[in-house]
Amino acid sequence: MTSEAKFGHAFNIIFGIGALKLEKILKSVGSFEAAWRLTPGQIAEKTGDPDLEKVLTKKAGIDPEKECLNLEKEGMGLLFCGDGNYPRLLLETPHPPSLLYYLGELPDFSLPSAAIVGTRKPTRYGLETAKILARDLAQAGVLVVSGLALGVDAEAHKGALEGGGKTIAVLGSGLSQIYPFQNRGLAEKIIERGGAVVSEFPPLHPPEKWTFPQRNRIIAGLSQAVVVVEAPQKSGSLITARFGLDYNRDIGAVPGEISSINSEGPNSLLKSGAAVVSSAEDVFALLGLSSSDSWPIDKIGKDDEYLLDLLAEPAGAGFLLERSGLKAEVLNQKLTILELAGRIKNIGGAFHRVKKF
Repeated sequence: MTSEAKFGHAFNIIFGIGALKLEKILKSVGSFEAAWRLTPGQIAEKTGDPDLEKVLTKKAGIDPEKECLNLEKEGMGLLFCGDGNYPRLLLETPHPPSLLYYLGELPDFSLPSAAIVGTRKPTRYGLETAKILARDLAQAGVLVVSGLALGVDAEAHKGALEGGGKTIAVLGSGLSQIYPFQNRGLAEKIIERGGAVVSEFPPLHPPEKWTFPQRNRIIAGLSQAVVVVEAPQKSGSLITARFGLDYNRDIGAVPGEISSINSEGPNSLLKSGAAVVSSAEDVFALLGLSSSDSWPIDKIGKDDEYLLDLLAEPAGAGFLLERSGLKAEVLNQKLTILELAGRIKNIGGAFHRVKKF
């Protein structure tokens, strides 16, 4: 841990110091270490922020060395925005976090990266799509970024792990307050498999309503492309997409049923010019990767193999509905997943099995 990270952390744990005030201190003084030697009044004067004088009186009771030892005891790492291994893509954004706390192993940030985000209350179609996209991207060596939330985010992380790749979970809380509680086991798996859980908030910072939109800028900042799977019109995932647009990232969206509330977000993005994402290969195109750069996409769940067996010859949905015994909604979801996996094609209303060489 660098001295700048150490003194930056000491400032960051002071109640009332948020990301923008932390950035203001750094830019106005030039370094956190130099700022720590100043009085609260001197810092307030240099930043032009008189409110800081009162807030910073609390720094008198903080020992930077002791606080850093506490981080190390918890197994937490800390990056300063001036460190050589700080993510380059994130550094290019308007307000990169001055500090980035992490658990696990930071990946090679030169890898192609894509965020997969969506609603906390997805349909089965959304869950399966997120998992398949993330799995196939991870198999091809793409770093998968998401927010560890319930629903689409969690499935994206699970898919990346299933694909044997690396994934980063960006939290809207401190690392000692992993949220949601239900996904703490998933966070542990991400770390065990060589990924990382990261946050700009100090370790004990609780999740709050405002912290999630703030963390969404980091998800977009770490990614070359942002893909929205399912999301209502007012979903936080669309905030991530807007950050992506601001950062000149490529935006993709998975089309959905026009009658579904979860399709409102992706469909509105598509109307605004976002790229249609119907398979991982579409995301490869957004990332500027050719098919030769990626691995074959030919894995599907065993439960879907019987549908492929029914397609020894091209067949329509009516035939498949009758022979499979599935409900229409379930059949449509499975056919969509098979299309995403590149195993079938819909040509003129008839489904054709794609032969693998």
